[in-house]
Amino acid sequence: MKFRTGGQTGVDRAVLDVCLQSLIAVGGWCPEGRKAEDGKIPDRYPLVELQDAGYDERTEANVLDSDATLILHLGEISGGTKFTVSCCAKFNKPSLLLDLRDENLQVQLEELVEFIEDKQIKELNVAGPRASEESEAYGKTRIFLQLFLSALRKRE
Repeated sequence: MKFRTGGQTGVDRAVLDVCLQSLIAVGGWCPEGRKAEDGKIPDRYPLVELQDAGYDERTEANVLDSDATLILHLGEISGGTKFTVSCCAKFNKPSLLLDLRDENLQVQLEELVEFIEDKQIKELNVAGPRASEESEAYGKTRIFLQLFLSALRKRE
């Protein structure tokens, strides 16, 4: 399976870092100029600039070019995360919303594994809040994805 994300701080960067460290295929579209809230997205992240595009166009492209989208959030959904939810609906793409503040991670991990198996997902877009909107987004996403990858390996 391949992961896709847009390169913003927070959830996106956690996805990129976990995948690169775990040697899992990862990529995605990013805005022209590799723009993110903290400046230019570092070149070490294997993202492709979408010409003449900002955050919204990047989000739409990543939703369209994946089989489904996992939307990780921490309570209220707003901003770009809310836009991602609307893109999934607009393009009739499967999505799964998981609250990283939920204390029962095991149930969420099982829900994600079932979602991937049921939808036969080969490429999963992952989205969620940027660091300035949710300070815990990066750390909680890293932990969740590491547990998810471990659960997948056990099923193989």
